[in-house]
Amino acid sequence: MITILKSISKKITLILFIIFISCNVDEGTFQQSEIRLPDGFSLTVYAYNVDGARSMALSESGILFVGMRAVDGNVYAVVDENNDYIADEVIVVASGLDMPNGVAIKDGDLYVAEVSRIIRFNHIENTYRDRPFPEVVKDDFPTERHHGWKFIRFGPDGKLYVPVGAPCNVCLSTDERFASITRMNSDGTNHEVFAHGIRNSVGFDFHPLTNELWFTDNGRDYLGDNLPPDELNHASQIDLHFGFPFMHGNNIIDPDFGSGIDTSLYTKPIQELGPHVAALGMRFYTGTMFPAEYRNQIFIAEHGSWNRSEKIGYRIMLVRLQGNNAISYETFAEGWHNGESVSGRPVDIQQLPDGSLLVSDDYAGVIYRIAYGN
Repeated sequence: MITILKSISKKITLILFIIFISCNVDEGTFQQSEIRLPDGFSLTVYAYNVDGARSMALSESGILFVGMRAVDGNVYAVVDENNDYIADEVIVVASGLDMPNGVAIKDGDLYVAEVSRIIRFNHIENTYRDRPFPEVVKDDFPTERHHGWKFIRFGPDGKLYVPVGAPCNVCLSTDERFASITRMNSDGTNHEVFAHGIRNSVGFDFHPLTNELWFTDNGRDYLGDNLPPDELNHASQIDLHFGFPFMHGNNIIDPDFGSGIDTSLYTKPIQELGPHVAALGMRFYTGTMFPAEYRNQIFIAEHGSWNRSEKIGYRIMLVRLQGNNAISYETFAEGWHNGESVSGRPVDIQQLPDGSLLVSDDYAGVIYRIAYGN
């Protein structure tokens, strides 16, 4: 009887929360928000009360670890004990961290990216309830806070990939680590710049067939509402340069830094994305739940514009590929904004073993689950 009551209580709480997040408080007004998906897909709430939910990493046993961007930030463990795709607990693993946006797991250890260092929580599946003390893996990343938050991910080569955003809207630094994606061994050694000319990447993944790096990049501000585009890029090898701060998108020369440049020196994006959409997390879909047409295609979380005169983004986009060429850039899930009213801001995408997708939302403090079929 107690188990039944707990189950009923849990479902009632979820229903009430869905009703709650469907209403947005924006300048004192409530607006209804309906998430629109292709036929056959559904969106539910996987977890709530995940304040500032940003990047996600899934452990081998199914515990979801979530970072946040706050200056005095937490890392969470989200636990679904009975595998019903509704989280039972949200546990603070660590607090007081410096913009702990990025999380990644390797060999049972949780890696967390702060502004100037990477730390590691060993044997995290056994210790996440105990406020474990981290080991410092590397602590000499730049301390600049502008674009200082980091997304991290282990590559097929076993190395940890760590972006270092430009310390500005647009500038040229003598420190080659800025505006790059770097990589290093899991113990912090052999740190090197892998790709250059990247203003601020907060999401990347590795192609499931070629193992090559693909990443989103946020375009500069203050060139108007419609310039420049955000980008989806493909780094097929080390040492490619993707243009920042000299050029943006396919052919937009920067008015401050682009005079006289040779555009042939720079790798152009695979797909220009919307202007100021804040394209963050991206994932290749490798599951079998979704129809076959989605396999090995790219889902992108667009966090949404912050200074455009009319809001754009606040959605999940799909980039369809043929080989290494993009053939479409289309909306997959939308409805988190209605005019100037906002009810959510998607950040990261994580695939579950059953093939459904989790989407974090740092505005509503929730994690959604997108599934297909019954």
